[in-house]
Amino acid sequence: MTSPTRRQFLQSGTTAAASLSLASYVHAGNADANKTLQVALVGCGGRGSYLAGVFQSNPGVRLTWICDVDTRRLQNGQKLVRGSVKTSDDIRKVLADDSLDAVIVATPDHWHSPAAILACEAGKHVYVEKPCSHNVREGRLLVESARRNKRVVQHGTQVRSTTMMIDAVKLLRGGIIGDVKICKAWNIQKRGNIGHGKPGTPPSTLDYDNWVGPAEFIPFQANRTPSGWHWWYHFGTGDMGNDGVHDIDYARWGLGVDTHPSLVTATGGKFFFDDDQQFPDTQLVSFQYPGGGKTGDQKILVYEQRLWSTNYPHNVDSGVEFYGTGGQMFLSRRGKIAVYDARNQRVNVKVTPEAQNAEKHVANFLQCARSGETPNGDIALGHLTTSLCHLGNVATRLGRSFQFDPTTEQVVDDTEANSLMSRPYRDHWGKPKGA
Repeated sequence: MTSPTRRQFLQSGTTAAASLSLASYVHAGNADANKTLQVALVGCGGRGSYLAGVFQSNPGVRLTWICDVDTRRLQNGQKLVRGSVKTSDDIRKVLADDSLDAVIVATPDHWHSPAAILACEAGKHVYVEKPCSHNVREGRLLVESARRNKRVVQHGTQVRSTTMMIDAVKLLRGGIIGDVKICKAWNIQKRGNIGHGKPGTPPSTLDYDNWVGPAEFIPFQANRTPSGWHWWYHFGTGDMGNDGVHDIDYARWGLGVDTHPSLVTATGGKFFFDDDQQFPDTQLVSFQYPGGGKTGDQKILVYEQRLWSTNYPHNVDSGVEFYGTGGQMFLSRRGKIAVYDARNQRVNVKVTPEAQNAEKHVANFLQCARSGETPNGDIALGHLTTSLCHLGNVATRLGRSFQFDPTTEQVVDDTEANSLMSRPYRDHWGKPKGA
């Protein structure tokens, strides 16, 4: 087979595949519900190691490849596999295996969409960790690639397969608190200081050029590689994309919006940490959805983040409050739910508390990879949720509000903000290694 290049990845955005209906999202030859799935793990860090165990706990799954650009992590990954496994530091070699059915993408954020797109183009189903993209444009390219290649792509927001969340959203749809107008999600926890660093020499175990991969090259620095990358514009998406994405996902789900917002407003910045991290430790972001534009159609999603505090609502670090015309629902992926009527009286509901469940989410992905059904965390849903993280981060970074066109996925009349809907890329495979 021909290995997809970085240029093909970028050019894939010129297709019209995004307009395909979900009915076309069924791959050929998907009738064998008992088929043993051969799976590759790309990224052997903490999350990848955890997912390796979850996947292997399911019957009919063989982990046949592991891939990482750090030889130390690659060796550790080998120890996680039951039986023999092939290894590589090059995803192209992994994807060239025609016997491979699916790929787990558990890399740093800047590799999520490129790796997932390459996997789709190679005919593999994908379980991609959150956030599914590093910017809005990447997310759209991934949706298009999944549809065009008729691949199952599951986004790693496991609340979508958690029974408590499914049941709670059904209650909201059934009008238990009336018409839901506003929701507020929060991510409040105490993060660590990453200190101040200087460029240096990467460890001998790390192929740093391929770790940077499709992003523009910047020198190695110990507090951003391999574990501090979340907090740098170049590689991560801040804590809004890292952890807040879970709460934003069920906030958007419960609010009942199935498009992008039209207005993004944000305040915040670095209010606490004196270190190198670039993303804010404090954010208050709101997204307005006009609906049909008539009075009564509008909705607002609010996101609050404080990374220097352990004082949070309802005694839980992550949660969402939904406000409707007839009451309120509090919901948390930590396994908490409470419903109140219009007079703030507690309403008993038959919903069993349950924390977010990755095991169910992986099982759902495997079922859909065999059957061709649409997964609970389908990439189109993941793109809408992850885009909120990107839009909120951009508005906070620039310190201003902006209008967003949900159809074109472009910022309106703001060239600087619009430039951050994508990023420059390099073809790091188009030159000899080490050049």
